Amino acid sequence: MQKNLNNYKSLLVNVEQHIATVTLNRPEIRNAFNDEMIAELTEVFTTLATDDNVRVIVLAAAGKAFCAGADLNWMRAMADYSYEENLADADKLAQMLKTIYECPKPTVAAIQGDVYAGGMGLVAVCDIAIAVKIANFCLSEVRLGLAPATISPYVIKALGARASQRYFLSAEVFDAKKARQLGFIHERVSEESLNDTVAALCAKMVNNSPNAVKTCKRLLHEVAGAPITDKLVTDTVKGIADIRSSAQGKEGVQAFLQKRKPDWSV
Repeated sequence: MQKNLNNYKSLLVNVEQHIATVTLNRPEIRNAFNDEMIAELTEVFTTLATDDNVRVIVLAAAGKAFCAGADLNWMRAMADYSYEENLADADKLAQMLKTIYECPKPTVAAIQGDVYAGGMGLVAVCDIAIAVKIANFCLSEVRLGLAPATISPYVIKALGARASQRYFLSAEVFDAKKARQLGFIHERVSEESLNDTVAALCAKMVNNSPNAVKTCKRLLHEVAGAPITDKLVTDTVKGIADIRSSAQGKEGVQAFLQKRKPDWSV
């Protein structure tokens, strides 16, 4: 890897059995992010994305809250920013979210506590979200005279346009049961079972074809919400032909027919 994964100030990073766990580590301020955490998240996901030893990435958090959004001290500093400085600052957050969203490895948000404001964006950019039953969720920006603009493409995609209309405008707090009903999270579990649930899910994904997983992520991003045009149909035809003729595609089919494990299996 290009960087010592123990050198981050805001994060803890561990790689074990092909699973990387990136832990937000500012529990004293409810894992609120600032420019330093944003830069570190961008760097670590960029690094892990190209590490062949890593097949799944878990985004977790230390303490009682998953992420409370923006750090108050950072917000105080932003109050004096010029328009140009605000543009540059918002772009760093946007690039961090885009980096996680486009990561070719499966990403899992392990949500052990409350998720507010920008933290909703962190959950939304992950492929899978599992939360404890006591977690609460809130898009609180309008209370401060702001709008969840930078996170909106991802939150609206994950939460749904209709539900987003309500929670963007009302800034209501909703619980994990409602988040599950709306599809923002995939599963709600007890506090005691969160780690085991995430570990079991990751263990399954570790044994999937890395190339097929990467292709599926790209497929999901390109096809979801797209109109079914002749071009889309042609692209999907090409997509299945490409992966069938790939090395892992051929190996996977042969392994299935021969009733053995494929060579990428761990």
